[in-house]
Amino acid sequence: MERLKVYARNTSPVKFFLKPRNGDICLGECADMLKRARTAFRAGRTTSESFRLAQLDALIRLVFNHESEFADALGKDLHKPRFESVVTELVLVKNEALYAVKNLHKWMEPESVEKTLSTALDECMVVSEPLGTVLILGSWSSPVQLCLVPLVGAIAAGNCAIISPSEQCAHTAELLQKLLPSYLDNECYHVVLAAGNEVPDIVDLKFDHVFYSGTREEGTKVCQAAARHLTPVTLVLSGKNPCYVDRECDINVAARRIAWARFQNSGQNMASPDYILCHTEVKEPLLRALRDALVTFYGSDPRQSTSYGRLASLENFTRIRDLLWKSGNVLMGGQVNEAEKFVAPTLLGDVFQNDPVMLEEYSGPLLPVLTVQTVDEAITFINSRDKPLCTYVYSSNSKVISRLMKETTSGSFCSNDSVLQSLMPCLPFGGVGPSGMGSYHGRYSFDTFSHKKSCLLRATQKESLTYLSAEVLLLFVF
Repeated sequence: MERLKVYARNTSPVKFFLKPRNGDICLGECADMLKRARTAFRAGRTTSESFRLAQLDALIRLVFNHESEFADALGKDLHKPRFESVVTELVLVKNEALYAVKNLHKWMEPESVEKTLSTALDECMVVSEPLGTVLILGSWSSPVQLCLVPLVGAIAAGNCAIISPSEQCAHTAELLQKLLPSYLDNECYHVVLAAGNEVPDIVDLKFDHVFYSGTREEGTKVCQAAARHLTPVTLVLSGKNPCYVDRECDINVAARRIAWARFQNSGQNMASPDYILCHTEVKEPLLRALRDALVTFYGSDPRQSTSYGRLASLENFTRIRDLLWKSGNVLMGGQVNEAEKFVAPTLLGDVFQNDPVMLEEYSGPLLPVLTVQTVDEAITFINSRDKPLCTYVYSSNSKVISRLMKETTSGSFCSNDSVLQSLMPCLPFGGVGPSGMGSYHGRYSFDTFSHKKSCLLRATQKESLTYLSAEVLLLFVF
């Protein structure tokens, strides 16, 4: 049986990257943006509720008014279908901003705390105050929403911000740079187009917070650069997200939901399932259902499908292709085309724990299928590896779902669906351990970009009561 089919290659593939720039010029531009943003922040420009609401409203109008342009840019960068661009990028940004507008007044209110005997007549509260000027580093996997959803939180919390879209999605990055100044305050919010190797130097400019989503390797570099100034960071990092398919589940529903989550955007989604663990008796019916789902979604030749995307860069294409050649057996798919940066939706069988596809971090349309005999074996397998960003389980048995949720650790957990938990403003999304630190979405974005300042308000007229309450407290202690 042929290992896999390779379409004719073009030795000079078309690449879309930002134009080469002098790194010192880019760094100088960013330093100037930072200076202007700091000046605006210190002048109190971003602190009022009315200002924040106006900027959030402007962001909503930006996305609404330019939906077609964003869809076109994503189509050029990722061959992303228009419907997918709207649902997974633009609607998500609008929902986040609308949710923030609806709840901002409540979020900004001081939080009362429980008082002690010695503070019974005082005011005790926690006040959310903005951090200052923050840096948001977007990823190429979802180049619009991974820039603008964190920006919603930064604006809601009263910060100034500089966003740096991924250079690998040049059309989208340039569109963001063109449009944002027409809608948002020009002194408070900026877009810098930087190459990947310039990011650590930009982080080194000393921001008040850095938000990064992307690979663990690049996240480590960002964290190291931020550590030189003790700059706090939020890291949302990709990893190896397990998906356990129990013997007690609707196989067809599970297959459709897994296939959509794994292969939309050509597999470039940090929250998608990275590998399947299933019972031996479930494997064959699950594979049949996955094949049927893929044919339904993308036809018999996904390369011709208008619903299937492409990889963001030649570098990522090469990485995925090499992993494909080194790991397991191709059960479906396996076709590649270098000129188009195309890798077909691919199911891999006979995969071992130490195969490169199970060890290396990647973002692409490969789905290894491994078998286990029991739920215990699946839990042991998951816990033997780094803590993932997401864990998924498909089962109609509530006890199985409960065990997976309680006995494994991950940034988020979802049963009988995939990715959905990462799209909801009411739930925090972020990693744990090697899959990241901190979280965002909704109120959690507001908290990420806020300092929780403890405040105790006292009056000098209560001096005698203060000493009396202190003496009473000492009696209880001793």
